[in-house]
Amino acid sequence: MAVPKRKMSRSNTRNRRSQWKAELPQLDTIKVNGREISVPRRLVKAYKTGLLEH
Repeated sequence: MAVPKRKMSRSNTRNRRSQWKAELPQLDTIKVNGREISVPRRLVKAYKTGLLEH
């Protein structure tokens, strides 16, 4: 495991963390019970089988 040789300043730590950005999930449009809804791709199967309701 990597171990830092020196303490990192609070400014540098926060600056590094602020560069991280979450990505929006890819949405797929599916038809459930005659309605079109946009759901994340990983949940399409669950909606089609009826495990989740919108």
